[in-house]
Amino acid sequence: MALTRRLPTTAARNPRVSTARHPSSRLAREPLRLSRRSRVIICGLSAFLLPVTTACAGAGPRLPDPRPVVIFSGERLHADYDEMVEVHEWFVSSQRNIEEDPTFLIIAGPSTDEAYPWSGHRIEGDTAWASYNPRSPFSQSIQLAYAHLRLMDRMGRLEEWLPEASSATGYELERAILRRCARAWMLARTVFGADPFGPLDELVYADEAGHLDAFIFTARPSEFARERVEWARANPGATDAYREWFLSTFNREPPGLRSN
Repeated sequence: MALTRRLPTTAARNPRVSTARHPSSRLAREPLRLSRRSRVIICGLSAFLLPVTTACAGAGPRLPDPRPVVIFSGERLHADYDEMVEVHEWFVSSQRNIEEDPTFLIIAGPSTDEAYPWSGHRIEGDTAWASYNPRSPFSQSIQLAYAHLRLMDRMGRLEEWLPEASSATGYELERAILRRCARAWMLARTVFGADPFGPLDELVYADEAGHLDAFIFTARPSEFARERVEWARANPGATDAYREWFLSTFNREPPGLRSN
């Protein structure tokens, strides 16, 4: 027999949790005045702390089995259970660190923009800002994860959270961070039943299809100039192949090539 338990929401566990409004957001109101030791967590965190089953005999928590995700074009996502367990462990640990570590601050505010992981991101000292789309509660936690990894790099603590890229810089680091975000969104979609959200669906599908480099270079044309040239020389025709795949999968142009 299995029992179902719901982990407490972030707000229930920590009364200090609140949502900050990003001053640059088109939805912005007066920003919250926060102490340097306040923890700012948006409500999407609790979405990843959904019910897990625990055997009556005392076995450890078990995630729900991943389910295939299918979008309108017929493209599917299939997740490996063991990988999702590892991703979940990392993700929950990082979100807990965001909430409890007094040495840094992340302020997340709503935006009407599409909100890719890098959207609205900036760092000043020990504080990072991130934007999120309030229509997708699950996606809010991905924005925090991105900002957290960027802060950990700035603070010299990347080994704790991204050991496979702890010495990486520039594009190599950005790619590793975005791949972590893609795996976290895979967890959300296949294990926890997150609703579709365009920017993160595009990221995870591109990663799964082997188009992550083309996705990043196309979406952010003013960045990573040297790496872009080197990649294009080593992969002739890859940009056109990516665009064709994206149009077939999402029925619209990739980010970076859209007219609006």
